[in-house]
Amino acid sequence: MNKKTWMRALLAGLGALVLLAATALGLGVLLAERKMQRTVSVQVQPVALRDDAASVERGKYLFASRGCVDCHGSAGTGRTFVDDGGLVIAGPNITTGPGGVVAAYQPVDWVRSIRHGVNPQGRPLMIMPSEDYNRFTDDDLASLVAYIRLLPPASGQGAVVKLPLPVKALYGYGAIHDAAARIDHSLPPQQPVPEGVSLAHGQYVANMCIGCHGANLAGGKIPGGPPDWPPAAKLTPGEGSVMGLYPSAEAMIAMFRSGKRPDGTAIQVMPFGSLGQMSETDLRALYLYLKALPGRG
Repeated sequence: MNKKTWMRALLAGLGALVLLAATALGLGVLLAERKMQRTVSVQVQPVALRDDAASVERGKYLFASRGCVDCHGSAGTGRTFVDDGGLVIAGPNITTGPGGVVAAYQPVDWVRSIRHGVNPQGRPLMIMPSEDYNRFTDDDLASLVAYIRLLPPASGQGAVVKLPLPVKALYGYGAIHDAAARIDHSLPPQQPVPEGVSLAHGQYVANMCIGCHGANLAGGKIPGGPPDWPPAAKLTPGEGSVMGLYPSAEAMIAMFRSGKRPDGTAIQVMPFGSLGQMSETDLRALYLYLKALPGRG
C-alpha cells in the first residue's frame, strides 16, 4: 500500500468513526426526548393539607434545612444553582404568583412531585432530589407543604434544564437518571420516630444525604452533576472515609456551620446554605448514625 492509498484509508476510517459518533449522539438525544415525555405511573396516597401553626413552623424549618432554598431560593421564587458552560439548571418558582408551578396543585400532586419526582401530568421531573424526600413521614411532608403554600405570591422563573448534547445523550442511554428513575416507588411512607439524639432519628435525618452520597452513603460521582464537581465523600467506615476527620459531633457540627474542614479548607458543592440551618439535635443524631454505619472497605 503506497502512501496516498494509506492516507485515503485513514481518512475514510476517521470519517466513518465521526459518522458513527454523530449517529450515536443523535440517537441518544432522540432517546432522551422520548424518555422525558414518558408517563410514570405511581400509586399515590394524598396527604391532608394543613395550616396549623405547628405544622407551618416545622415546614419552615424543613424548607430552610433540607435543600429547598438551594434550588428554589429563600422566597421560593426559583434559583439558578448550576451554570457551567452548556449545563444550566434552575429550580422553578413554587409560590402561587406569576410563573409559579404549584398554583393548581391538588393534595395528590404535592405527594407525587415531592416524594416520587413526577409532575401532575405524570411526566418525570428531571432535577428534583425526591430520593432524599421519598422517606419523609406524612407529618413532615404535610408540614413542608403547609409552609410552601403560605409563601407570599411572587413572580419568578420556571424550571430550566439545559443539557449539553453529550449529557443529554448519556441520559437517553440510561447513564444518567431523572428524579423518578432513582426511586423505589413501592416503598411505603416512613413511620414517625421520636425526635432526639438517637440512631433511629439519625437514620431518618440521613435520608437527606442519599441524593449525593448514594443509598449506602459510600460516596462517589454525584448523579447528574457537572464533570468538574468532585465526587461525594465516603461516609461509611473504611479506607477513604471522611468521618475520621470528625472525632466528635462538635467537629462535624462546626463543618456544617462553616462549610470548612477541620484544616480550614472549603468544601465544594455541599449545600451549606441549607445544611447550616440544621438543628443541633438533627446534627448530633446524624453524627451518631454515621458513626454506627457498617464499613464497606
